[in-house]
Amino acid sequence: MKKLLGFLNNYKAESFLAPLFKMLEAAFELIVPLVVASIIDNGILNGDMSFILSRCGILAALAVVGMAASITAQYFAAKAATGFGRELRHSLFEKIQSLSFSELDKMGAASLITRLSTDSNQVQNGVNLVLRLFLRSPFIVFGAMIMAFTVDVSSAFIFAGAILLLSLVVFGIMFYNIRKFRKIQNDLDGITLKTRENLSGARVIRAFTQEENEIADFEEKNKALSHLQKAAGRISALMNPVTYVIVNVAVILLINGGAIRVNAGELTQGEVVALYNYMSQILVELIKLANLIVTVTKSLACADRIRAVFELENTLSHNSDTDILSDNAVDFQNVSLRYNGAGENSLDGISFSARKGSVIGVIGGTGSGKTSLVSLIPHFYDATEGKVLVNGVDVNAYNDEELREKIGFVLQKAALFKGTVRDNLKWGKEDATDDEMLEALKKAQILDSIIEKGGLNAEIEQNGANLSGGQKQRLSVARALVRKPEILVLDDSSSALDFATEAEMRKEILSLDYNPTVFIVSQRASSVMAADKIIVLDDGTAVGIGTHKELLQSCSVYKEIYDSQFGEEAHYEE
Repeated sequence: MKKLLGFLNNYKAESFLAPLFKMLEAAFELIVPLVVASIIDNGILNGDMSFILSRCGILAALAVVGMAASITAQYFAAKAATGFGRELRHSLFEKIQSLSFSELDKMGAASLITRLSTDSNQVQNGVNLVLRLFLRSPFIVFGAMIMAFTVDVSSAFIFAGAILLLSLVVFGIMFYNIRKFRKIQNDLDGITLKTRENLSGARVIRAFTQEENEIADFEEKNKALSHLQKAAGRISALMNPVTYVIVNVAVILLINGGAIRVNAGELTQGEVVALYNYMSQILVELIKLANLIVTVTKSLACADRIRAVFELENTLSHNSDTDILSDNAVDFQNVSLRYNGAGENSLDGISFSARKGSVIGVIGGTGSGKTSLVSLIPHFYDATEGKVLVNGVDVNAYNDEELREKIGFVLQKAALFKGTVRDNLKWGKEDATDDEMLEALKKAQILDSIIEKGGLNAEIEQNGANLSGGQKQRLSVARALVRKPEILVLDDSSSALDFATEAEMRKEILSLDYNPTVFIVSQRASSVMAADKIIVLDDGTAVGIGTHKELLQSCSVYKEIYDSQFGEEAHYEE
């Protein structure tokens, strides 16, 4: 939590004034029992109405001033807490954006969403309550005890004993529950993940009639979370009754002892009432403190989870070796890749070169490493062994932003954002003109569909929910084309297209006037047949590199793929 308190640096004044005004309010409250005691001992006992009215006026003034101090404190606390929450979420989002794919894979999307939303809100609420009550409640408790000593020393020892017992109960429960609440937040990650998967995969779930199984699985996870929450809640629930018992036992001892001493003339009735009022104040504040401790315990657990994100470091390696080692657009020099936590390499000993302006096809079966290979070009991951060069320079020597400006990357799964077509295309080039965007849409074979939907101002729902699979893929291609990149990577970006549309789009891409280096990743032999060089992957290894005709003669894997799609006799007819 200490590391997160730095987000309050811009709200130091509010963080100081909020507890200050709360303590002023508490100080006025501590005066009230003494005023009441004087009304009883000096006003009511002597029948002095003017004295009673004057002291009642003081009570009213204390109430007004106390309320003003409380409202002021609430304002400063809310301002500091909301500002803290805003800066925390901003920095956390910025930190998440700075992480490499390896760290994102490690943390998981569901966990990061929970930490950015639920955990951040919990910590914000904790800060708000701490500023309002964390100093006020102990101040009232110990202040009431000190005021009790000014009234009667022997009775005040009852206060000291009660406060000691209450402190043991409150802090004992807090330390016990911290680990419980941390486990609750981790289980909440699982619930978030399950919900996210069901929402994004709703069509698949219904297509395979797995609704009942998913509901049962969710119910099981939900019950586990509920059981853990109840276990922590039962411990927290002990706080109020235990504090009530301790305080009421102290009240009984106080009244019993006070009554005896009043009869003996050692105490006045007003002093006994004052002591009782101080004990009541302690009871009320300890109930508040108990609730505060529960919230703070949750906040500490959430803060620890957020801190873990801030402590993650981007593991992408960089160096200053800017020597130009080649005049090719891309070179792979004995490159291997192993993902974090994986037992074996996803790529093993890949070597090839791509001349500037050439077309490179990447083909292979499912899980052969096609996406892994092209993901190394924009430095999404570090190569475990070997070097990846772009324009002759090691990708590790580039600033990642500078490197990715050279590359237009169309992901295997089309990812669109809520907004207009124009908004989505501007991700490719922020200052793109309407003509440039329309030209990109035309080359991606989606211009007519977009015009029918309203043109560049047509609305796109979240993740392109109002578009077909093929439309999403073509719009993703247009987003990459509008950038006019030096290197264009199409990672299986036409899998949802019919052969005719794919062929037209490929023809337009291969005839681009700025002559980019194009990587076409596909499982279709027809998509890569015209490539200058085809890389055939099998289980992470390049089992063949060459042209279409060369591979038909020399690579059994490529021949098998081709024959399965065109028939065994097709390549003899070419």
